[in-house]
Amino acid sequence: MDIMKPTLGLGASLACALSVMATAPAHAQEMEKCYGVSLAGQNDCAAGPGTTCAGTSRVDYQGNAWTLVPTGTCTQIELPGDRMGALEPLDRDIPS
Repeated sequence: MDIMKPTLGLGASLACALSVMATAPAHAQEMEKCYGVSLAGQNDCAAGPGTTCAGTSRVDYQGNAWTLVPTGTCTQIELPGDRMGALEPLDRDIPS
């Protein structure tokens, strides 16, 4: 009978894992890079020349800094002035 105990434990672990998988979303929401929408220091990685990675943008809405947003929402983000988000790096609001 002692031989069956590990098998029962493995079966219970497998059942638990399968129940977690069944309640998880089918797939995570797809994301895309959106340039020119992050506040200073709140960008995601690789903000263009003069920056190295996440949190390194130096001005609000820096055109070459990006943030991940849900796919299809980038160009709809409301920003101050006449700014809009873009799927490619922008030449605006880049510190000298």
